[in-house]
Amino acid sequence: MRVAIAGAGNVGRAIARELLSNGHQILLIDKDPKAMKMESVPTAEWLLADSCEISSLDTARLDTCHVLVAATGDDKVNLVTSLLAKTEYGVPRVVARVNHPKNEWMFDSSWGVDVAVSTPRIITALVEEAVSVGDVVRLFSLQAGSANLVELTLPDDSPCCGKTINEVTLPDGVALVAILRDGHVIKPLDHDIFSAGDELIFIASESSERLIKACFVSS
Repeated sequence: MRVAIAGAGNVGRAIARELLSNGHQILLIDKDPKAMKMESVPTAEWLLADSCEISSLDTARLDTCHVLVAATGDDKVNLVTSLLAKTEYGVPRVVARVNHPKNEWMFDSSWGVDVAVSTPRIITALVEEAVSVGDVVRLFSLQAGSANLVELTLPDDSPCCGKTINEVTLPDGVALVAILRDGHVIKPLDHDIFSAGDELIFIASESSERLIKACFVSS
């Protein structure tokens, strides 16, 4: 898979190294000559160019990329790059970094963004996930917010403890995708039994997310 990464700073280079180790072809784009640290990711392609300019993206052959990652430290640049990638080059998957939480509302499909990654939101979710029992915690947004990856830790008094998965009816638009128990990941099967302390991982639509708690937590 060919992946273009706009922004060759610490974040962009780290993403590039991870993706290269997984066998992908990587192109790093940055307009700052000081960011051209080619020796740090020697197996990537490098392009000194402005990702907000059509001529630069033509040179990058963005139409041959399967994914564009807008990873600069400037939200305006990330938004413009995302929009161009989606509308001008038809890149199937656009992932954009959100640097300032106040700008997060703009990172959606209207700007060509499929997935927005906000570091403050991720850290907040991880903190809440670590301390919250019986509350639904959003871990990540998918498809530009139309669905979310959420977690709920079963409290000791959950009415579902001791029941099988098949005995619990989930709201429409909610799918249980994994159970984390005693350090192990369990693929949910109908006969599996819920236990107190289970971390339940769901994919839920925006409208159904709030209904999960009613299924698993006593009112």
